[in-house]
Amino acid sequence: MSIDLQFDRQHLWHPYTSMASPLPVYPVRSADGCTLILDDGRELIDGTSSWWAAIHGYNHPELNAAVTQQLQQMSHVMFGGITHAPAVELGKLLLELVPANLRHIFYADSGSIAVEVALKMALQYQLAIGNLQKSRVLSLRKAYHGDTFATMALCDPVDGMHAMFQAQLTSHLFAPAPTRAFDDDWQNSDGDALREMFAQHHQQLAAFVIEPVLQGAGGMRLYHPQYLRLARQLCDQYQVLLICDEIATGFGRTGKLFAVDHAGIQPDIMCLGKALSGGYITLAATLCSVTVADGISSGAVGALMHGPTYMANPLACAVACASLKIIQTKAWQTQVTQIEQQLKQLKLLAQYPAVKAVRVLGAVGIVEMKGNIDVAKAQALMVAQGVWIRPFGKLFYLMPPYTIQAAELDQLIAALQFIVQQDVLHQAQALPGA
Repeated sequence: MSIDLQFDRQHLWHPYTSMASPLPVYPVRSADGCTLILDDGRELIDGTSSWWAAIHGYNHPELNAAVTQQLQQMSHVMFGGITHAPAVELGKLLLELVPANLRHIFYADSGSIAVEVALKMALQYQLAIGNLQKSRVLSLRKAYHGDTFATMALCDPVDGMHAMFQAQLTSHLFAPAPTRAFDDDWQNSDGDALREMFAQHHQQLAAFVIEPVLQGAGGMRLYHPQYLRLARQLCDQYQVLLICDEIATGFGRTGKLFAVDHAGIQPDIMCLGKALSGGYITLAATLCSVTVADGISSGAVGALMHGPTYMANPLACAVACASLKIIQTKAWQTQVTQIEQQLKQLKLLAQYPAVKAVRVLGAVGIVEMKGNIDVAKAQALMVAQGVWIRPFGKLFYLMPPYTIQAAELDQLIAALQFIVQQDVLHQAQALPGA
């Protein structure tokens, strides 16, 4: 059955686009491995893992089998007063992988909701233990934590994609974005701004929320792991909970199983999503320490006041179990190392006049341009090259499935090299969405 693109254009609102003049869309008929097959039969090598989620590629036999088998049992039941085997099994698998202090799991149905739950945990914890004045949250400039109202309030209030909503958002505190690059030598002064924020505001801080090592949709910025170690130290010193948003970085993307592992720290609360289900079905999780869970549970309310209808969806949990079992084989370590070595070829692109910077870590390759990218023009050129790369703002990036073959990744890199030499920048302000 062909896809009615006219109906799509007239009625379907795609992310970060206009209904008056929507960006072009490309109809996908099927997907297999690292390839998207368009309705007209053209094949595109996927360089984005469907927004960083499909780490094992598409149409994976083990993930397919997990969904099919679970579908014969039940597709969904409420999690209130009921439990089921996929949720329990997934919990066991997660606790074998995450930092050892994280012992309690709250299932959510999207990354944004996982961060919302983390905020609610932190605020309810501080209330429960009597820290009534600790009601604000510290975030970072250049941060991105989601599109719902509570998470928009944590995104960069000036340069972020949600700046227009500032008057309607909860007012939080923002530290300057980390400036020391991942591989540079750390200077003690690099943490002065963060130390000052804690010294001035710790009495009102419930939590510090941070994307470890890689700031994602706020600018694809890599920073030094020592910044995370300092954050952990300051949170301990001032009785502030450390929330690590690993939705984009979790499950091997940066070369470590979790990005916090680059710094050897353990957060009080961790948010997971995207790759958790292998990119099959939306699923997220918010994990916390025993201290946090006990604090909330001993408070006047006694219960964490949250409960999404589709939390712990059995189909999503079942496919997540299959995904994590693949992660447990540790094949991702070799795959991500090989991807990183190939992505380092992108550094040659820094020689082109339109390129501002190139950054690589694990299975992440970032090419920052000197101006905003004309998304429609760039995407059309890339489709003509047989690849799918989704730019945003001034950024091109590659975050391919771990299963990508060397020849496929070479084609993505070559296509990106071709694109940055073309006239794909414009003067108008681009929509910042990913």
